[in-house]
Amino acid sequence: MGEGGKREVEIVVKTVGPSRPTKIRIESPIEVVELRKVVAAKGCHSLSHLKLVFCGRTLPDESTGGIEDSVVRFEDGDTLVAAIMPRPPPKHLHEDDEDEDDEDLKFHIPESEKLWKRRLLYFLQRKMKFPDILLMVIFSISIKAWIGIILWFSLAHIVYRWDLGPIYILATGFAAILLNLGKRKQGDASAYSIFNEDFRELPGTYNANRVDRDIRAGQF
Repeated sequence: MGEGGKREVEIVVKTVGPSRPTKIRIESPIEVVELRKVVAAKGCHSLSHLKLVFCGRTLPDESTGGIEDSVVRFEDGDTLVAAIMPRPPPKHLHEDDEDEDDEDLKFHIPESEKLWKRRLLYFLQRKMKFPDILLMVIFSISIKAWIGIILWFSLAHIVYRWDLGPIYILATGFAAILLNLGKRKQGDASAYSIFNEDFRELPGTYNANRVDRDIRAGQF
């Protein structure tokens, strides 16, 4: 028995991870401050990242407070668990990762696009702070379409002054239909026989003539 009722005991320190358990001799009872120093020195650990667990209870440290008055009593063969908290990544690396994630989520156009388009995107995205959904709409419309839209609104102002709004809208609708009609390749037949040479019908067309033929053939 040592001074003040203290005695020397041997305990087993198990470090979380692949490290093998080690035995150390300490005085019992012992202050948590001194215990942490002994364990840290034995395992070459950093005190700021060291957590000690004894009998299912985490011993206090600098982050939890109350470490100055904490005392632990050990017996021979007791086991103390040491956990080393991982170091957080450097702040600048964390910020770089966030910046990269934000950059990946932003709207982009291919590098092969023309220089003026890339400069326009940079101006609208970085300077004007346009939302990505609006940028997608702007850059998904072709130059010809933009010219048509600008021209339409320019003429709409003039037409409004002449009270020809309804006629202008109807003309716009017909123009949109005519301009978006598809073009058939040479030799292709239309689904509407009236547009085909000799009013030729597509195979499998079901109409009144087909019904009449089926009736005469006794298929009904």
